[in-house]
Amino acid sequence: VCRRIGMVFQQFNLFPNMTVIENLMEAPVSVLGLSKEQARTRGTELLDKVGLNAFVDAHPTTLSGGQQQRVAIARALAMEPDILLLDEVTSALDPELVVDVLGVLRDIAETTDITMLIVTHEMGFARDVADRVLVFDNGRILEEGTPEDIFTRPQKERTQAFLKAV
Repeated sequence: VCRRIGMVFQQFNLFPNMTVIENLMEAPVSVLGLSKEQARTRGTELLDKVGLNAFVDAHPTTLSGGQQQRVAIARALAMEPDILLLDEVTSALDPELVVDVLGVLRDIAETTDITMLIVTHEMGFARDVADRVLVFDNGRILEEGTPEDIFTRPQKERTQAFLKAV
């Protein structure tokens, strides 16, 4: 089951001692048993998809936060997951870098069959991309529905207050 689920963390969690391409190759070689050549080909294709093919041999510490997060997304995609879990992937980024990362996620949503479960405070993005929205409060589902229902007709007072605040 774990092989079918990809995870992108809030703080990137890239291996600083490896190059960008090595970060993308590690799990496909170690876990999936791909050859290094196959993993490198897949990795370079994914770096192209996230707009970072010029950084194949760079180390993560030389990249901006937005670039590191796009590498982390590509690394998760390298495992060809059915489900992609994304935990506040834009919270550690400067506002101008958020647009790049959300653009990558939007592209994934539009061009793949990967189910994405995204924890986010980016309400505009959630409204545009999501099929279903869940509002949590203190670790419990407060409200769930279509983006249209949640953003235009929230039922719970707490959801209404949250949406007014953001």
